[in-house]
Amino acid sequence: MPSVTAYLVVLGVAAVVTYVATWAMRAIAATIGAIVPPGDRRVHARPTATAGGAAMFLGFVAAIGAAWAMSDFSLMFESQSEAWGIVIACAIIFAVGMIDDLREMSAPAKMAGMVLAGSTLTFAGVALVVFRVPFFGISFLSGDLSVLVTVIWVVGMMNAINLIDGLDGLAAGIVGIAAITFFLYAMRLGNENVVLPGNMGALIAVIVAGLCLGFLPHNFHPARIFMGDTGALLLGLLMAISTILVGGRTSQSFSGQAYFFFAPIFIPLVILGVPILDTALAIVRRASKRRGIAEADKDHLHHRLLRLGHTQQRSVSILWAWTALLSGLVLYPTYNHGRGNALIPIGILALGLMLFTVLHPLRRKSTQPGARAVDPFQEMLPFVGPPLEVGPLDLDTAVVEPPASEAAPHARFAPVQWLELPGPAGDT
Repeated sequence: MPSVTAYLVVLGVAAVVTYVATWAMRAIAATIGAIVPPGDRRVHARPTATAGGAAMFLGFVAAIGAAWAMSDFSLMFESQSEAWGIVIACAIIFAVGMIDDLREMSAPAKMAGMVLAGSTLTFAGVALVVFRVPFFGISFLSGDLSVLVTVIWVVGMMNAINLIDGLDGLAAGIVGIAAITFFLYAMRLGNENVVLPGNMGALIAVIVAGLCLGFLPHNFHPARIFMGDTGALLLGLLMAISTILVGGRTSQSFSGQAYFFFAPIFIPLVILGVPILDTALAIVRRASKRRGIAEADKDHLHHRLLRLGHTQQRSVSILWAWTALLSGLVLYPTYNHGRGNALIPIGILALGLMLFTVLHPLRRKSTQPGARAVDPFQEMLPFVGPPLEVGPLDLDTAVVEPPASEAAPHARFAPVQWLELPGPAGDT
């Protein structure tokens, strides 16, 4: 198994090359037309470069090349078809993303590109062949079913990351946290001989972490450059590859309390719970309104946090915190041999974060003259559509009325009582 130092070298190459290349892409973005103007469905207020994904692709190529040249990773590159399949799939997604960022691709064409990338991986041997269901057993997929499930997994992961890329630093931060977590998880499985020394899953995860670390300094609010579809799809593809390599190719059996945490194919669903949940809710929401699945809206989780009254930076921090919390839910029990008391501090942190998410903006609004009421529980239930709004408040009682288009004779709404919570003066 490669040393931690070797992995850190690869991470450093990915981060440094991505950072420098992102700076260069910022300089030439206007020349190549990679600029995103403000719009109704966007939250940025000024034209911004959107060529960060190209810098990430350069960082990936440099990092995978560095690993290929290092003796520590020689076992991983014995099967060159697998490595070349990963590189070619990433090149396909890079081309699809750049075309979409520069000229705006149609949804069917973009989907075809994603399916092609997923199919390329399966032809190279990067495919889900094993499903380990916690407490039930192991299922081996047939050849045809393996291809289908792999492509669905890859396309789903790419779309999940693409949809969450709505605020400065949000997608890069979430994926960075998830990648570091999955790297540590894969290393743990390697130490337990669950994955073979030649498995590239941990390497791909650490490269993703490096790409995010190199890009984030340019993408913090206010962002100087966006990753665009190129970056979001590339990160999603690489995370899908890492999870497939680690989680879908081992039949090693486990027993005892830690069994669930050694069911690797389910772990990414927890670590990447925020973008996966956001994607699932977006699909249900748009389908219920008979709208196209690819049609953009402003009802994602980050939009709802903004409407609750959180600033853009705080909204991003909250979603980062949720991702870190979910990551802890995976790592702590795994490294703690699955003991049940490991979940107690995770639960306490989750409760505190939930209360902060909902109550902090309520406390601020209760002290602001002329504030408008937003029902926090409705905002955090993305199935129900747009939030209810009311006119100016007297800060004691507000009667909530639905928009005229949604009013119904049978609809009744109870008064909303503002709850004053003590807090330091001038808190924002």
